[in-house]
Amino acid sequence: MKDKYSIIGPLYDFLAMLYSANQIDHCKTAMHDRIKPDNRILFAGVGHGFDAIKAAERGAKVTVVDLSETMLKRLNGKAEGKEFKHPIRQINDNILNFDEYDTYDFVFANFFLNVFSKGKMVEILDHLTKLAKRKGFVVVGDFSLPNGNVVARFFQVIYWRIADLIFWVAAQNALHPVYDYASHMKQLGLKVKTIKYYRFLFDDRYYSILGQKK
Repeated sequence: MKDKYSIIGPLYDFLAMLYSANQIDHCKTAMHDRIKPDNRILFAGVGHGFDAIKAAERGAKVTVVDLSETMLKRLNGKAEGKEFKHPIRQINDNILNFDEYDTYDFVFANFFLNVFSKGKMVEILDHLTKLAKRKGFVVVGDFSLPNGNVVARFFQVIYWRIADLIFWVAAQNALHPVYDYASHMKQLGLKVKTIKYYRFLFDDRYYSILGQKK
């Protein structure tokens, strides 16, 4: 299968820094203060691997699943020379083929679900919820819903659309509005415990949502 991120993958770090002034990285690690040593943690879609490495540095047992060999190579490059209590386990596959149900203390989907059309996104979020153990957590970090007055919401939508179009052209990702992840998490039976927002250009542009499995 063709690696959709073979072209844009090497530019991922630069684009994230340029587009958010590192707020994306802060968003990805927003819930890391809850991680304890030896927690079992799954990252769906490794991105540039920053958050997975930070979790491993806390002593967690980290598993990453990504269909893109390019992005896994980016992770390996960043992890080179680092020593972890538990080596980062890497799975090069479609997340829907990964079936370690009721296993993980935390399941992270950081800037991953926005790759998909709405129907596929809900299917994958449901699958991720099943991978978390009872009373475990599912964390979604992504672009936040537009908020504020009409002018503020307009510029927030444009801000998202630019990113959406870049990845549609470069990686054939789906075009869609900003998703209301909190509502979908509640519909799937998760209790939303905490939402942390991250600002850029005078508005909340990103958020991290912590949902707990009942």
